[in-house]
Amino acid sequence: MTYTVAVSGASGYAGGEILRLLAAHPDIEIRTVTAHSNAGQPLIQHQPHLRSLAHLTLQDTTPEVLAGHDIVFLALPHGQSGQYTDALGDVPLVIDAGADHRLTSQDAWDAFYGGVFHDPWTYGVPELPVSGSTQREALRGATRIAAPGCNASTVSLSLAPGVAAGVIDPGDIVSVLAVGPSGAGKSLKTNLLASEILGSANPYAVGGTHRHIPEIRQALAAAGSITPDSIRISFTPVIVPMARGILATSSAPIVEGVTDAEIRAAWEGAYGGETFVQLLPEGQFPRTADVLGANTALIGLAIDRAANRVTVVTAVDNLVKGTAGAAIQSMNIALGLPEDRALSVNGVAP
Repeated sequence: MTYTVAVSGASGYAGGEILRLLAAHPDIEIRTVTAHSNAGQPLIQHQPHLRSLAHLTLQDTTPEVLAGHDIVFLALPHGQSGQYTDALGDVPLVIDAGADHRLTSQDAWDAFYGGVFHDPWTYGVPELPVSGSTQREALRGATRIAAPGCNASTVSLSLAPGVAAGVIDPGDIVSVLAVGPSGAGKSLKTNLLASEILGSANPYAVGGTHRHIPEIRQALAAAGSITPDSIRISFTPVIVPMARGILATSSAPIVEGVTDAEIRAAWEGAYGGETFVQLLPEGQFPRTADVLGANTALIGLAIDRAANRVTVVTAVDNLVKGTAGAAIQSMNIALGLPEDRALSVNGVAP
């Protein structure tokens, strides 16, 4: 069966990456691409690397244009997807790459985003440990999927096995992330100009203000069958001069009496059978270069007995495993297709 697809926000980074991956999907026909200010212009003018889609023209983003497809991807800025989702009730599968349907708590939404709160959808991180299983089970047959925030899913995948197994204390998590500026979107911002970021590392959203914090707490709480209030995290992202990528270094205290073998077994048990989330051998740690263009999250684990903490280093491509790849992997699961269809574990080097 071939599924017809519309992609909104197709002139942006996330929309472009969704299109790049879908273009290689044998079960997908990309029929419609939409934008706002760029409507009426050729897609190729804004995504010149997508040569196979040069025949497409960006249309206005309206419910009428998006309707009538089997699948709709919404790759819009946070707070803008919700105005369309209620009008797409007849579309069999809708996947939102924005934040509008990620959070289950309206209080958390009000505190970190503001504006209209929308009902939560099935969270699109298949490998995330959840109550003795994985989020994959909730995605089977899903009709509404909330793709994750790239930073949030990276930190959640890093620590969820330890929380689920009860070997780390989720009440004292520290995460520092080196992130590429593509995660901030394509719109012009002074702090993202090349002259501002080249040769520099720039922290932002310091002091517990980053919008992905409640998403991390929600995901880790689900992994440990505890409340989000039990999760305390100091989260600091730093923009570094690489177009793509996240390198997240996260640590948490070791629960008293837990052995080194039990700690490593928690991550091996969670990800030993996974294709796209891989635990590296002991003593090895990932680089962002190793996941460029791939749908993989590579994880290195260290046990620091001097500090009595576990340190987890995780690398992802923020536009693939962090966003578009997660969305398409979730789509495959929802439709009953092979989970890895149109997705690769292989990066691009050098």
